[in-house]
Amino acid sequence: MFEILLKGGWLMLPIVLCSVIATAICIERSWALRSEKLAPARLLSDVWAWLKKNELDAPKLEKLAQDSALGGIMAAGLNNAKHGREIMKESIQEVASQVVHDMERYLNTLGTIAAITPLLGLLGTVIGMIKVFSEIMQYGTGNAGVLAGGISEALITTAAGLAVAIPTLIAHRHFSRKVDSLVVHMEQQTVKLVDALYSKRRVSLD
Repeated sequence: MFEILLKGGWLMLPIVLCSVIATAICIERSWALRSEKLAPARLLSDVWAWLKKNELDAPKLEKLAQDSALGGIMAAGLNNAKHGREIMKESIQEVASQVVHDMERYLNTLGTIAAITPLLGLLGTVIGMIKVFSEIMQYGTGNAGVLAGGISEALITTAAGLAVAIPTLIAHRHFSRKVDSLVVHMEQQTVKLVDALYSKRRVSLD
């Protein structure tokens, strides 16, 4: 494996570095984007039960904000609920925008890696082919083995670039979709909370 990396030339270094960064981001995002940590399933019904029993005091609101991202959004809205529906919604939107920004952290980097690694591989191949044709100009085409070896070495970087780019692109799409799903879920939960507080109609909190 190490010999293959050496044969690929100096452009294998940024490709390998990209693979290490992409792997680290995937591990970090898999841990950070856990649904049970960001948006616990029974959180809304628990909060509503506390409100009906008049148990949602300042310490409980602080704990709610610290336990999960959705809890932080709800706590921000509940802290400003006494100022009216619009103020509550504005408070929710301010905190939610920061939560979404945090959930999307490193995804641009992941997308960039998926885009540039095939280009780095292609650049390595082009440089390698230039060297091969330079040898042909100097020594002719008498030694087919040397030429074949040079061409295979030139193609190593393209293979490496694609090997990094394909799983990175899949991971980027997966995490982007997961963020979108979490955002929609959080939005639905906070809308239900606002409606339950200010609307006269019955709201399902399941």
